[in-house]
Amino acid sequence: MKTLSYGLDDKVAVVTGGSRGIGLDMAKTLLAQGAKVAICGRKQEGLDAAVAEMDGGDRVLAVAAHVAKAEDVDRLFAQTVERFGRIDVLLNNVGMNLITSVVDAEPALFSKIVESNLTGTWLCSRKAARLMREQKAGKIVSITSIAARRAAPFMGVYGIAKAAIEMMTKTLAQELAPFNIQVNAVAPCMVRTGFSKPFWSNEEMLKEIVKAIPMGRIAETADVVHPALFLSSDGAGFITGQTLMVDGGASAV
Repeated sequence: MKTLSYGLDDKVAVVTGGSRGIGLDMAKTLLAQGAKVAICGRKQEGLDAAVAEMDGGDRVLAVAAHVAKAEDVDRLFAQTVERFGRIDVLLNNVGMNLITSVVDAEPALFSKIVESNLTGTWLCSRKAARLMREQKAGKIVSITSIAARRAAPFMGVYGIAKAAIEMMTKTLAQELAPFNIQVNAVAPCMVRTGFSKPFWSNEEMLKEIVKAIPMGRIAETADVVHPALFLSSDGAGFITGQTLMVDGGASAV
């Protein structure tokens, strides 16, 4: 892919779920753009491996944190501000799904999926917004999913949580617009990551998935990273409250 510039030099970005998949690619691209990056994940060994792969020196901070726990989120942002002095961009990337129907899901399972996707995004957005209000500037971008708009077997609870993130994006955009903070989301179709491997690694299942995508393929991580970084840039300064569909045309049919 041609090298693109988003004007993020010396910006400070927090990437949740930054130790693998979309989040890791996001963190690497931010570093290549000259940004300073804080990543979080639940497992220290995964964070250590990501930091070694990123090779960003003192421009990288890794914090073991569970984004659905308020105390962990507070610690993540406190350490980021202590290291880098401010936070310009929050990229909410944490997501998880457990295969279940909505009807057959037990309350504990439902709560686990909602907490990881929705509660974590809210806690991080709330914390970032409070810091950004003082600066009177900032960008919040959340990764949602086409599942927020298109019901799919065994993706129901996940889709419900992601749909709620779309509404939260709109609500936060209205609340934070007077403080020059833009809040947007990116909603991809299936992305080739470890998270979705059980689907795309099955040849017959992949064929069925691709049938619904006019561009004839699933997304790669870069397809999600670059729209998210555009929304994190000054070039998107008059865009807020929007969810950008990155789905190869799947939602257009």
